[in-house]
Amino acid sequence: QVQLVESGGGLVQAGGSLRLSCTASGRTFAFSTAAMGWFRQAPGKEREFVAWSGAYTYYLDTMKGRFTISRDNAKNTVYLQMNSLKPEDTAAYFCAASPDGGSRRVRDYEYWGQGTQVTVSS
Repeated sequence: QVQLVESGGGLVQAGGSLRLSCTASGRTFAFSTAAMGWFRQAPGKEREFVAWSGAYTYYLDTMKGRFTISRDNAKNTVYLQMNSLKPEDTAAYFCAASPDGGSRRVRDYEYWGQGTQVTVSS
């Protein structure tokens, strides 16, 4: 069984920064070859793709320049550095893992974390 545990969320003022972390565990999970994605979901809205890291990185266009995804394979951890945060970035942020390659689609990810809340005040 694969477990993903996110951390790093919190309350921040507009213009501030946060770094989210997601650590994976599981005996049969090959983190170094898995695509790791970040998604977010605001109340009443669908889960939205943010970025993924695999053979290369990919971002939703609106995140480019403000969000940076990175990973430390030795620690089985993927990060999401979020800068210049805006109130509209307020959401629960989820990490997800896909052994089969990166994707923008929720359904392509096999494993999910429980989410971490990010709230940006104006």
